[in-house]
This record gives sequence, structure tokens and C-alpha cells, in this order.
Amino acid sequence: MAGPRTVLLAAPRSFCAGVERAIEIVERSLAHGPVFVRKQIVHNTHVVEDLGGRGATFVDELDEVPDGATVVFSAHGVSPAVRAEADSRGLTVVDATCPLVARVHASARRAAARGDTVVLIGHPGHEEVEGTLGEAPGSVLVSTVDDVDRLSVPDPATVTFLAQTTLAVDETADVVARLRSRFPDARGAAEEDICYATTNRQDALRSVASDADLVLVVGSANSSNSRRLAEQAVRQGTRAELVDDVSHVRPEWLAGARTIGLTAGASAPPGLVDELVRALGGLGPVTVTERRTVAETVRFTLPPLPEASP
Repeated sequence: MAGPRTVLLAAPRSFCAGVERAIEIVERSLAHGPVFVRKQIVHNTHVVEDLGGRGATFVDELDEVPDGATVVFSAHGVSPAVRAEADSRGLTVVDATCPLVARVHASARRAAARGDTVVLIGHPGHEEVEGTLGEAPGSVLVSTVDDVDRLSVPDPATVTFLAQTTLAVDETADVVARLRSRFPDARGAAEEDICYATTNRQDALRSVASDADLVLVVGSANSSNSRRLAEQAVRQGTRAELVDDVSHVRPEWLAGARTIGLTAGASAPPGLVDELVRALGGLGPVTVTERRTVAETVRFTLPPLPEASP
């Protein structure tokens, strides 16, 4: 048995409104017949496995979806090319794109319509990034200050910069500063593109990380916002590990950790955090303290859903 421990729960944590909406869209669509989901509905293995067990079929691309079937677009959004393909195939589309991602898409379209070069701050290969870049022909992606230094645009006076919604605010600060230095006439406030839930979870983690010997972040490895949380704790000088669930926690991580900070990414089910707390309690006395930085009250409406099958 280990000695007494304190667990500092960061709040808010786990599901955000966009994730809850996306999951509910799949659940309700399943009630009306077979459903295909392009990519992971959200980046969490437990969510995908649960919905798959309830009948959802996850595919990488639309060519795996039968003609005329119902397909759900993931919370990360898709490019216009994907929408056009679905339309040409006669697919019934249910769009689970997070409204905050859709807002960035709309900004990209407006900038492109003005003739601006869109510069997107984000991580290569992320589905949200691919969708946003597709909204603005000629757009470019930057991830680091060095990327900005290498950037060449047709007209430095007509630049708009945007950001992937799941980045860390402090992670983007240097990139934004360099963009503003190189392109003083550029439009955009990339910090405002980072979603409220991402920012809230980062602020909440900040409130516990400095007092913790170890931070555990519950979330899948392909979840951008979950990875950013772990990276943020490390930048604050605290050991941090990203785990899919309690089974991934290694005993050696806990050695000497009297105070453990605990949070979860916006796509991680809250029950996984509860399981981890119970497991820590099974190793010895645990005092659990929650530190809440803000109350989240955001809710998003659902899009039109498919009609019931005859």
C-alpha cells in the first residue's frame, strides 16, 4: 500500500459541448437505421469503440460508404471536396462538425473571397486542419516560428491568419507574434479561434499542475487537445503522462508522487476519470480536491437528422 495521496481534479475536464453534440448525433442517427461515420467522430478510442458496438460503422473515406447510405461527418469538419463527393454519391449527410470549427471554416471562406492568403496555425495531418485548408484555395499551414520565417505570400498586405481550435494558447503566442511582425497589415486574431473548452481545460490544468508532483491527462494519443494538456504541464515543470484509461498508468510513475493532478481532454468520457480516482484509492488513502476555474454552460443545437427507415 502507498502512503496518503492528494488528487487535484482540474475542472472543467472531459467532454465539451461540441463532443457531446457529435456523440448525440451518432446515437440519434442510429435509431433511424445504419450509419457510417467518416473518420473518428471524436478522437477517443473509448467513444469510437462504444458507438461501434452500438452499430456505427467507421470508415476512413467515403468510397467505403455504400451509395445512398447515411454518413456522419466528424466533429473535426471536412473540406468542400468531401462534401461534393458525398453529394455526387447521393449520400444522406448528417454534419456533426463542431460549430466552433465551422466558425473557423466560415472565416477562411470570407478571407478567400476577399482575395487574402489564409495562413492557418495548426498541426499537419490533423483532420480539422485538412478541412479548414480545403475551404481556402492557396492557404498555407504553419506550426512554428521557423515556418513563419520561411513563409512567402503573393501580397504581404492581404493576409488573414487563423488557428486550429484545439491548440494551446501559450503554444501559439510566439507564432502569432512572428506573424504580426512579418505581416503588420494581416487580419485575424488566431487566439480567438482556439475554442472555449480548450482554453478552459488549459486554465484549469494550470491551476493544479504547479502544486502536483505528477499530472495524469486522460485522453487518446491522437487527441490534439489532450496532448496539449500534457505538454502544458511539462512546460510548467511538472511530470505529465497522457493515458487512454487507468490500464495505461504505470506503477513506477506513481512512486514518490504524493500529489497527483488529474484532468481529461475534451473528447475523453468523464467516467474514465472516475475509474482512475477509484484505482488510486485502492492503492492507499486518497484525498480528492476539485479546483474549478469556470462553469461551462455552452450547449449546441443538433442539425437535421435522418428520417426513420420504413
